Amino acid sequence: MKQIWKKWNSISLVKRIICGMLIGAILGVVVPQATGLSILGDLFVGALKAVAPILVFVLVISALAHAKSGKSGNMKMVIFLYLLGTFLAAAVAVVASFIFPVTLTLAEAAGDTAAPSGILEVLKSLLLNIVSNPVSALVNANFIGILTWAIILGVALRAASETTKDILEDLAEAVSKAVRWVISLAPIGILGLVFTTVSTNGLEIFTEYGILLLLLVGCMLFVALVVNPIMVYCCTHKNPYPLVWRCLKESGITAFFTRSSAANIPVNMELCEKLELDEDCYSVSIPLGSTINMAGASVTITVMALAAVHTLGISVDIPTAIILSILAAASACGASGVAGGSLLLIPLACSLFGIPNDVAMQVVGVGFIIGVVQDSCETALNSSSDVLFAAAAEYRKWRLEGREITYGKK
Repeated sequence: MKQIWKKWNSISLVKRIICGMLIGAILGVVVPQATGLSILGDLFVGALKAVAPILVFVLVISALAHAKSGKSGNMKMVIFLYLLGTFLAAAVAVVASFIFPVTLTLAEAAGDTAAPSGILEVLKSLLLNIVSNPVSALVNANFIGILTWAIILGVALRAASETTKDILEDLAEAVSKAVRWVISLAPIGILGLVFTTVSTNGLEIFTEYGILLLLLVGCMLFVALVVNPIMVYCCTHKNPYPLVWRCLKESGITAFFTRSSAANIPVNMELCEKLELDEDCYSVSIPLGSTINMAGASVTITVMALAAVHTLGISVDIPTAIILSILAAASACGASGVAGGSLLLIPLACSLFGIPNDVAMQVVGVGFIIGVVQDSCETALNSSSDVLFAAAAEYRKWRLEGREITYGKK
């Protein structure tokens, strides 16, 4: 048994996950009545949701406590790239939605899910989340509150003794290792998730909303393979694609299957180390990026809202669509870290176009139907660009200093 386990672990995680997907799909078609298998997916998702808040909290505290003064010069550039990437992703989604307009056959209203009713409510919610009780923030996975308290405590602990800082570092490493253990169980969890999806909806779940899904994924691919490389080139003045492909391969693929930017932090940290980036910078920017880097979410919110616009025959000019969609996408940072969290911001974007809430909630229902692929692609784009922009900012500094940019070690 031990030899079998060793052999299983020697196979790459991606190959194991593909095996889990295939087995789950086959079982969903052949024995859909075996509903007990769905608990495997529930346990996996539950484990990810459980460990992600404490991971962000501990990593940011440890990173800031160890950060040396004058070593965070790249942070402003990294944050600028995060925000610019989100803006450009939404702009791409707007243009694509007008070139390839998609209409929806709306399903039943998606329950009584609460969604923001306006920008003021979103801003109020974000401000209240910032001052939330830290214990409550951890329990309820309030990532904005978690990040705020982690920054406050991390800065305060800069004056702590080296012994205390070592304890924090050990704790951060322990939590990261726990997340890696959870991710190693992804093939089994994904087997359960795919089985549940196929046994409940049939294989047609992957094709029913194919055109909408194609538009969403196409926008995300365009951002990942065209927009992001242009941004990297502007920073490095060097062929960006070796770095882009590496980030997509080593970070994006893992994030695609885990569907959690926060849970993918250890993978991104390891990749940053291979890219020879400044640890004082990336140890802060990567956890920060998992919370505020929302390019994928901005694509989802914008495309889904404009699909509702086209369905209802509402006439909206492109400048207005860009402004309103960006405004909604910028508010989405509060939904980060939760699988499918960006879907709950669709009613906000729809309300900005004057679309009634009951119709908007039907669009959310469509979003959950295609969420198997949409949320995975969204997370892959978000997580891989966390590393990409951190590296771009670092290599820009290297270029200005006259250092050779090698894109790290293999």
